Amino acid sequence: MKRGGIALVAVGCLAFTVLATWEPFFASAANPPAGRVYSAEIIRDDFGVPHIYGKTDADAAFGVAVAHAEDDFFTLQDVVAMARGRYGAIAGEDGAKIDYVYHLIDARGTAEANYPKLPEDTRALFEAYAAGLNHYAQQRPDEVKLANLFPVAGIDVAAGFALRQPFFFGLDSVIGPLVAGEDLRREHGPDIPGFPREQLPGSVPEKQSAPAQASRTLVLPLGEDAEHMGSNAFAVAPEKGGGTTTLISNSHQPLRGGVAWYELVVESEEGWHFAGANFPGSPFPFLGHNEHLGWTNTVNTPDMIDVYQLELDETGTRYKLDGEWRDLESAWVTLPVKLGPVVLPIRREVLRSVHGPVIRNDKGAFAVRYGGIGRLEQLDAYYRLNKATSFAEWEAQISRLAIPSTNFIYADQDGTIAYVYNAALPNRPEGVEANWRSVLPGDRSDLVWQGAVDYEALPRIVNPASGWLYNSNNTPFTAAGAGSDLDPDAFSPVMGIELKQTNRSRRAYQLLTEAGVLDRAALERIKYDTGYAREGYVARLFDALDTVDVIPAEAKEFGEAVELLRTWDFTADGQGRADALALLVIRDFMSADYGNRPFPDVREKVQAAADHLVTHFGRLDPPMAELLRLRQGDLDLPLDGGSDTLRASTTWDVDDDGRLSLKHGDSFIQWVEWQKGKRVFSRSIQPFGSATTRPESPHYTDQMQLFVEHKLKPVHFWRDDVMANAIKRTNVTNAS
Repeated sequence: MKRGGIALVAVGCLAFTVLATWEPFFASAANPPAGRVYSAEIIRDDFGVPHIYGKTDADAAFGVAVAHAEDDFFTLQDVVAMARGRYGAIAGEDGAKIDYVYHLIDARGTAEANYPKLPEDTRALFEAYAAGLNHYAQQRPDEVKLANLFPVAGIDVAAGFALRQPFFFGLDSVIGPLVAGEDLRREHGPDIPGFPREQLPGSVPEKQSAPAQASRTLVLPLGEDAEHMGSNAFAVAPEKGGGTTTLISNSHQPLRGGVAWYELVVESEEGWHFAGANFPGSPFPFLGHNEHLGWTNTVNTPDMIDVYQLELDETGTRYKLDGEWRDLESAWVTLPVKLGPVVLPIRREVLRSVHGPVIRNDKGAFAVRYGGIGRLEQLDAYYRLNKATSFAEWEAQISRLAIPSTNFIYADQDGTIAYVYNAALPNRPEGVEANWRSVLPGDRSDLVWQGAVDYEALPRIVNPASGWLYNSNNTPFTAAGAGSDLDPDAFSPVMGIELKQTNRSRRAYQLLTEAGVLDRAALERIKYDTGYAREGYVARLFDALDTVDVIPAEAKEFGEAVELLRTWDFTADGQGRADALALLVIRDFMSADYGNRPFPDVREKVQAAADHLVTHFGRLDPPMAELLRLRQGDLDLPLDGGSDTLRASTTWDVDDDGRLSLKHGDSFIQWVEWQKGKRVFSRSIQPFGSATTRPESPHYTDQMQLFVEHKLKPVHFWRDDVMANAIKRTNVTNAS
């Protein structure tokens, strides 16, 4: 028995050792190209923003990776692990969910099939960026948190793009319920009989119906909650802006994590000169400006995804298509799942049909097909956009539909402004008997569309008579004001273009329409507006509140809370007694509206908000600034704005003291201006600073005070300006 006990302990120790060490050895190592030497200069200004110079574009991309790693290597490693299907070894079960989807949508296969086809100079950019990550990891091995994660190659970075691009148009809202075996929550549209259009400004109100009820389980914790997504974008032509062409970028992203903005300026001797921001894992900015032009983005939500229910045979390995049985493609993958000090290897089967990835649950087998499936040309398109010098060059890249989805708002030095509802919308056949907003039969090949609609078919406005353009995640049919907006009846309902409005859209439309000259002061009032329109879900909430009967036996606080809310002035500026209570109540109603979920119970939400305020503040009417905070390190600052206001404080964590710590809302803001005869000028701000995961850095919190005060800092775009404001200069190279 003693010998048996010793043997059992030995086996246990061996098993522990294997589980603690297998994953790095199991993971395949990258094989980056050898022999290329890169050099870049990184100049940091007084806010730590990196200005990266290289002789070639590739040199600059190398410097982008090094500079970003200096500020946030922690997040970059998470992104690299996702791009290699190894995030579960870092983040446990949540990371393994991302790894599963990485295999399900075949992100690696997409990269392997398409990356070699990209132009040589684009691939050179990605190889250089990977070399920059490798260089930093080699120089700082103490910061590497997963063995054998480096070196990486350009194709690894490309696989990260292939993984993340479908989730900006809501693939998680389909995959999640399918994996969980729940009902799909699909947005209704005009092709569903009896479903009304969302009321547009100036239109005649129609009878509204209740939203369809369905549930949702998020699969991908990528840092972006689709039910709270939001961004604002504005462009003003010189004749409306007092001689100034203005572009305002106001993307609402999480303040931390893999889809948080990182500000930078790049310049090379090959003509790449751009100021803007990217996400971790990108060698180039996704939005911003060069000398000649600029653009920004807001998320759009077209119906880009179709779901097909497959008919399987008795073995479950074949599906029927046009009367014939076909084999399901099957592959088994190993998901690493960190659990304490060990990493468990979990095996999962991944299935595909001609439609796309397949998910089996208790209700059957479902295939998913989405716009841009299997494509990776966006890597090249974004690079070319960075270097475009005219609207014609810029639009030539957009018209490729290489970037699967996102609204573009554009402005340039010539005074041209434009809005493009960019989306690689599925080229669904017209005239077939099918409900594209529901689950489709998987046995008909005529429903398996190929490619995207033509660019010319998309909503698009150039130089409207109003002199302004905007988008706040709303339907593209309100963008430029009465007389300049597009007619929704001119676009086929099969395209699946959304008709929703947001409160931000309603407010922006009203304020832009009412304005005379849209100069800097007028635009600042609009951008930082904290008002709500009593329309849409806001009207529905307060109409319901007006009918609430307070029962005497109910908690005293409930009746007082109802009466206090009825006095609210519909602004989240922090000046009114009801602002804190309204802030807590309104977000869940916005979320339900955004996510097509059942309308929350008004009594329940008011009671919960009242309980929270009384518990933590001892009163129903604390100043909103005491409730809503911007917190990082030792700084704890008051905020204004609310969920779905133009000054956006969208989602938050509830801290132990009952305060709401902002985690998603106004993030990177950039304000660009062109005046005739003058070179481009821009300003920007971040909520925290350039080094969001470096508490020891002076740039960990140095923009926070400006951010809460609605102030911007200058962008040092030009070399002479950079040198006049430089606080640190570093030359980096991977030469041994």
